[in-house]
Amino acid sequence: MGAISKILIVGYGVMGRGIAASFAAAGFETAVLSRHPNRAKDAPAGVAVIGAWPKAPPDLIIESVPEIAETKRRIYAAIESEYGGRAIIATNSSGLPLPELEKGLKHPEKFLGTHYFMPAESSAAVEVMAGTHTDAAALEEVAAAIRKTGKYAFVLRRPITGWLINRLQHALLHETYHLWSSGIASADEIDQAARLVIGPRLCIGGLLEQKDIGGLEIHVDAQRSIVPALEHSGVPNRYVQEMVKRGENGIASGLGFYDWHGVDRTRAKEDANLRLKQLLAYLQSLGPRDAKILPEPRRIEIETS
Repeated sequence: MGAISKILIVGYGVMGRGIAASFAAAGFETAVLSRHPNRAKDAPAGVAVIGAWPKAPPDLIIESVPEIAETKRRIYAAIESEYGGRAIIATNSSGLPLPELEKGLKHPEKFLGTHYFMPAESSAAVEVMAGTHTDAAALEEVAAAIRKTGKYAFVLRRPITGWLINRLQHALLHETYHLWSSGIASADEIDQAARLVIGPRLCIGGLLEQKDIGGLEIHVDAQRSIVPALEHSGVPNRYVQEMVKRGENGIASGLGFYDWHGVDRTRAKEDANLRLKQLLAYLQSLGPRDAKILPEPRRIEIETS
């Protein structure tokens, strides 16, 4: 295998268009396969919209169609029929398990997952996850190509439910919902804890480096007393589930953890997106950290059985 240079995106929705734009902007030869290529009047610069499989196999084909396993597998079968094992296939799926999607593949070693975040063209990172049989070289080639688009690539070396980011978020949110639904803290107090304390610290030190700096001896002492007291129910919080059943879907319905009635909801969403962009821009403006104080990640053998 060699470096990836030719990209084909299957599916021209909002996500597919954004993914294509990010590769084209970085100089990759990029095309989008669409059932209606003549309708694609807004193709990003450098992106060709085509209606049939190209004769020469692309190096990487990213499938970005709706989350229906049968539909996705039909696309993989068509790709393998067209190119055999000459192209790496990546599914841009955040919910469907890779072991389920790779069933029936003749070349599972060339199959993996990518998880782009909205908006795909400007988000800072992408998750790249191996399937059950993914070749390690294919995994790294895709990660390297994504890095060339200016995004950080999180590489997950075996398939797991929820990927990396969503697992971390849901672990935190599960305890959040418990604190909120138990009446221990209000929605505003919980959010202020995230804004004023947790968020800024994680922006600088992450999760693990921060604990190294603070001292692991103090941390493990806290673990012994706090971890047993956390919410370990193993089931989704029923209060949040019931809110959605009642139609309380957050800002769209006007009621969620907050009452959005009387608020300019469009402006609220635009403001949140703008502030996130400004924060990311500021963090980038700080520049790279001094190599003299930048630690190397420790490489240790982890038992996986």
